[in-house]
Amino acid sequence: MESGPTIFAGAVFALFGAGLLAWTWARLRRGEPVGLGVNRIASSALAAMAGTVALALGGYCLTRL
Repeated sequence: MESGPTIFAGAVFALFGAGLLAWTWARLRRGEPVGLGVNRIASSALAAMAGTVALALGGYCLTRL
């Protein structure tokens, strides 16, 4: 009974993390800013770190089944 919410949470975290990393990579590849009005290096580092953490949380949730 408890595996349903775990699978859902893991999938949400994994999709969000992968999407954030892909979006950050695409913005940096085009030379566009990741965040408007923010230092380019700081915003890209923060977005990449948040995407990696979300992807890791998704993996953790999916391995706890």
